[in-house]
Amino acid sequence: MIDLLVAGGGPAGLATAIHAAQSGLDVAVVEPRPTPIDKACGEGLMPHGARALAALGVQLAGHPLLGIRYLDHQRQAEARFRGGPGLGVRRTLLHSALAGRVRQLGIPVLPRRVEDVHQDGERVYAAGLQARYLAAADGLHSPIRRQLKLSQGGVDPWPARYGLRRHYDTAPWSAFVEVHWSERAEAYVTPLSPHRVGVAVLTGARAPFADLLADFPALRDRLPVDAAGPVRGAGPMRQRVRTRVAGRVLLVGDAAGYVDALTGEGLSLALTQGAALVHCIRAGRPDAYERAWHRVTRRHRLLTQALLWARHQPGLAPWLVPAAVRLPWLFSVLVNQLA
Repeated sequence: MIDLLVAGGGPAGLATAIHAAQSGLDVAVVEPRPTPIDKACGEGLMPHGARALAALGVQLAGHPLLGIRYLDHQRQAEARFRGGPGLGVRRTLLHSALAGRVRQLGIPVLPRRVEDVHQDGERVYAAGLQARYLAAADGLHSPIRRQLKLSQGGVDPWPARYGLRRHYDTAPWSAFVEVHWSERAEAYVTPLSPHRVGVAVLTGARAPFADLLADFPALRDRLPVDAAGPVRGAGPMRQRVRTRVAGRVLLVGDAAGYVDALTGEGLSLALTQGAALVHCIRAGRPDAYERAWHRVTRRHRLLTQALLWARHQPGLAPWLVPAAVRLPWLFSVLVNQLA
């Protein structure tokens, strides 16, 4: 019987497995899909995410990110990261690098699918294996979370939002992550390499990528006519979870709940949550993970919820970028609270 079985071989699952192996636990990963797995995401790591990646022993070339820039049709505000650069990197390259570190540590990755999860007071049974604990890292719409009835019920007062992402072969014109604001959407531009940028559009509107990009004429005119790849989408982004612990099963990454991609912290949080999970398992206190998860995600959740609330207020939303311009010190504080 192994110490920890990780269900899901995406960045959150592989990072959790690496943390477990580095802590001396016997760990295995089950993932039926071949690596790397691509999906819609902003592909930017905040500085603390870049540091977390280095702590896992993963060395990765990407594009340094110096800060965040907000833009509307008339003005812009920017804030530099004070604690070192972030990192813009293709999700597939990040995933391959994490998978390489997993192989280096000798962690088995089994091409299996978790169909059912059963547990008793001493172990968890899943995918034909037995483990002391199971880390469910099976994504935004986690089947394990659904099976264990860990999602929060009731009517969600927030409108559903979706994310679309596409790549363009063009030299980045800035080392900042640009966040362009329009009435119905936000467009994130992340430098990924000397010759490529990623553009992610977040919106509550169900519209084609090209139609949404037309909301940002200055950005659209900077981009090549032909994209470097297909549009990938995800959503609805908000996933409410009532608890992240069910006996010996613990949720991590997007499976543990998600607010919105508005602050661009998804990948960074995926890399850091696993450390808290492994710490609780090593201490024999899986129940302590719920509080630990709230602690490591609190700042992100509060700032994201506040920004999302303002985004949904017709009288406030048009003032978000002007406020950042008029109060640059406050914008810098908020950006570096996330960073």
